[in-house]
Amino acid sequence: MTLVALAAPVQSYGYWAVCLAVGAEALGVPIPGETTLIAAGLYAGTTHRLSLVPLIIAAAAAAIIGDNIGYLIGRLGGYRLLRRYGRYVRVDEAKLKVGRYLFDRHGGKVVFLGRFVSVLRTYVSFLAGVNLMSWRRFLVYNACGGILWAALVSAGAYYLGSAIHRVSSVITFVGGAIAVVAAIALFFYLRGHIKRLEEVAEQEYPGPLDDPKVTARAG
Repeated sequence: MTLVALAAPVQSYGYWAVCLAVGAEALGVPIPGETTLIAAGLYAGTTHRLSLVPLIIAAAAAAIIGDNIGYLIGRLGGYRLLRRYGRYVRVDEAKLKVGRYLFDRHGGKVVFLGRFVSVLRTYVSFLAGVNLMSWRRFLVYNACGGILWAALVSAGAYYLGSAIHRVSSVITFVGGAIAVVAAIALFFYLRGHIKRLEEVAEQEYPGPLDDPKVTARAG
């Protein structure tokens, strides 16, 4: 969706349009949250009918709230589905432990950087929930990423005008390409090291995955 098409809802609903678009995108709904924020920043910078600081606050709050809802859905719904039906798609308890181990070790970086990559921005919170990443840790990294992302995008559109859209498009393209390459590299790495990772994860989380002692570590 173009900036011109998004100008109308921004003009009509202001900060609420930004909250809805950014929050929905964080939940996995195919709505251009970042593009809406850019449109709002452009509108604010050219007409001054919106203010920069409230715009940043609205975008950051929507991103954080939406991501936390996505995390909760993943933790409660997605995790239970995988526990019950994962074996049908070759995701058994050992592989779930690997996912939890990787998110325990690298989840903070993934959550923080995921806010700046279009593909990850939509799904990383859900995946963090599915892999039972500690909510407190998730909240800290997610909030830092959401606030910085909202500030950079809003201020960039406010002060740089339409140039920020071109910059954002390049960043989105490069970020998407990096995400694809990283996903392919991760696939082949896991394929070649899955047994070793399963052994390490089992040592880290001995016993049944839903044992209270194991689950408590994901608090």
